[in-house]
Amino acid sequence: MTEYGRGPGSEPWHPEDPLYGDDGWRGQQTHAGQQSPYDGQAQQQYPQPQYGDWTQGQQPGYDQQQHQYYDGQGHQQYGQQYAGQDQQYVAQAQQQYQHQGGWDATGTHGHVPYAADPGDPYGQQPVAYGGEQPDFYGTEDAYPPPEPPGRRRPESKPEPDPETGWDPGEDQGEHAFFAGGGDDDEDADEADSRSGRGERRGKKPVKSKKRRTGCACMVVVLVFGGGLGTVGYFGYKYYQNRFGAAPDFAGDGINETVTVEIPKGAGGMEIGRRLREAGVVKSVDAFVHAQGTTPGGDGIQAGAYVLKKEMSAASAVKMMLDPKSQNNVVVTPGERNAGVYAAIDKKLELSTGTTRKLVKQQYKTLGVPSWAQSSSDIQDPLEGFLFPGTYPAAKGMKPEAILKQMVTQAKERYAAYDLPAKAKALGLSNAFQLVTVASLVQAEGKTHDDFRKMAEVVYNRLKPTNTESNRLLQFDSTYNYLKGTSNIHISEKEINSNPSPYNTYTHKGLPPGPIGNPGEDAMKAALNPTNDGWMYFVATDGVSNTEFARTNEEFEKLKDKFNANSGN
Repeated sequence: MTEYGRGPGSEPWHPEDPLYGDDGWRGQQTHAGQQSPYDGQAQQQYPQPQYGDWTQGQQPGYDQQQHQYYDGQGHQQYGQQYAGQDQQYVAQAQQQYQHQGGWDATGTHGHVPYAADPGDPYGQQPVAYGGEQPDFYGTEDAYPPPEPPGRRRPESKPEPDPETGWDPGEDQGEHAFFAGGGDDDEDADEADSRSGRGERRGKKPVKSKKRRTGCACMVVVLVFGGGLGTVGYFGYKYYQNRFGAAPDFAGDGINETVTVEIPKGAGGMEIGRRLREAGVVKSVDAFVHAQGTTPGGDGIQAGAYVLKKEMSAASAVKMMLDPKSQNNVVVTPGERNAGVYAAIDKKLELSTGTTRKLVKQQYKTLGVPSWAQSSSDIQDPLEGFLFPGTYPAAKGMKPEAILKQMVTQAKERYAAYDLPAKAKALGLSNAFQLVTVASLVQAEGKTHDDFRKMAEVVYNRLKPTNTESNRLLQFDSTYNYLKGTSNIHISEKEINSNPSPYNTYTHKGLPPGPIGNPGEDAMKAALNPTNDGWMYFVATDGVSNTEFARTNEEFEKLKDKFNANSGN
């Protein structure tokens, strides 16, 4: 025991004991010529008790075994165990433990019931007092002997790997993103630079933690700043869409013009969409708002409009309400196809006669109904199938595209009336004849009230029982259609000399086909005529005042009235 003492139990060494906590120092001798860690004082050796049967004078498991122990640097050393220790050492050890009261050879502790652990690296045999101990540190390859804790030198820093540049002794530290930083980091970096640890793998010195922390903070600021910017942008867009004014151009537009086609029945949203696609207005919402706040804005008609690009919505609405901006072909009720063809040529800036020529060549491809006729006597197979209305016709469009719209409209309207069935009920051969009747009513009638009476006159004169005119219609309108005129003063000599089937003064029954394009009122009147026995009519004022008669005697009186009004 040292002067600090150690009890028989498992109490630790005294904290001030030089051997306290020194596993590598236990039971070792200093080299010859070296100063003792006890400053020249004699070191008392206390052998550790060995478990086994001491009465046998030997230590089982220790013959010729390698003994393993650790020096102060944690490296294992190996030496040969000593075999065949003499009885003197055993006896001496027994006296020592008896003297200190730790073990009684004759008492209940005469032997230790625990066998020695061969794997215990520290269970070595203590050396007898005064005996020589082998020098385990005398060889060239041996590690230096351990030193007491108070006199140990700092471990030498392992050298960096010359090939990879990796320094095993360098503190890798935390990742720069999570590492803290402060004023002390600069001092630490300076010390690292002076000690040569500022370089790694031959690269530039590692930047300071403070700089790394600053970069990390900058990254965080950028990330959060970007997120806030994105949220702000979408928030602004949401506010603009919900509460802000709709995007709109300013002024009356630029010099570039475009033609925009507005279909029939289009509402504000559809009109705005077409204008936006053509580059006239900036947004649909702006146009809808302008249309709703402009007096009469809901009066925009179907058709083609020549407008400027990049107009304010209010300017676009105002221009579309002006008839001068419209670029359409208008088919009036009763208008002949010849007038429609001329209007299309003019709107599309085509040479005169272009559209008429196209009709003769391609009329079958324009979508006329299957019951339409095209005999050699018919002057125009499309007559009666260009339904009255407004149709867009601007430069750059094709004539056939405009004609198809007109024919499609007529086909849809006629289908709604079920003309084939109605024609048979009215004593006609087919639907084509019914359209012809409607065109006659439209051409001869002057007012809405006249149409039904005029239709009855046609049907009564077509009857086989007609003895008043012998099934002759005797309409000036059919002869004028043949001649392409609108003359009400035709001599009997001229009429009687023309053999055309459109001359209803000389040919019984209906003309070969329609003589114009009947409107909605004329068609309804042809489907629902009066039943008052009307056989004659005369425009007594020569313009719009049409009077009707049932007999030839009444008719002669109406003729006299007409001659009197016209100065004949």
